[in-house]
Amino acid sequence: MNIANKTVLITGANRGIGRALVDEALRRGAKRVYAGTRSGLQHADKRVVRLTLDLTNASQIERAVGAVEALDVLINNAGVATFDDLSDTAATEKILAVNLYGTFNVTRGFLLPIIPAYSISKAALFSLTQSLRAQLARKGVTVHGVFAGPVDTDMSRGFDVPKASPESVAQAIFDGLKEGEEDIFPDSASQTIAESWRTSAAKALEHQNAAFVKGEG
Repeated sequence: MNIANKTVLITGANRGIGRALVDEALRRGAKRVYAGTRSGLQHADKRVVRLTLDLTNASQIERAVGAVEALDVLINNAGVATFDDLSDTAATEKILAVNLYGTFNVTRGFLLPIIPAYSISKAALFSLTQSLRAQLARKGVTVHGVFAGPVDTDMSRGFDVPKASPESVAQAIFDGLKEGEEDIFPDSASQTIAESWRTSAAKALEHQNAAFVKGEG
């Protein structure tokens, strides 16, 4: 997409990557750049419009939506990061409030999409699985993820595709546990991507992060 003459909204725009995104959007000829920040922002370019926008504040999101007349590009840049080991529930909730729910609420507010909530929850659960796997390994606890394709259950009753039986999936899950598989693909549909996932850069990165966590322990 060429953003020349487009209207852009960037969250977390006051510093770091966010501030760089503002400047780059201007350099590329954006007509207007809405800069969402929790704190003050000064910019010499008159095309920049500051929006007070804390992703955890529903009323601020609502006001920001009302202030933006039209929008071509939304860049969800705002986020927080802390080093943690999942032992502090409040810290975890704070990060999720910004990085997951905050981004979700901003996107919903500006774009009004049909939200695939189930997929969002599963993606979050997948990340949690990877984190727990790394954190609990030093305690001798193994964490396994199950990635099933369509299964013949009540949940998928209206989904007209070939489905595995619950019994075969259950058997494959326990077989995977027996073989020590971190990621279990328990049916023919999911098995088509199993090898590409196990040899992927994403899986290699997970192992690198796990080794880092182990070293920190």
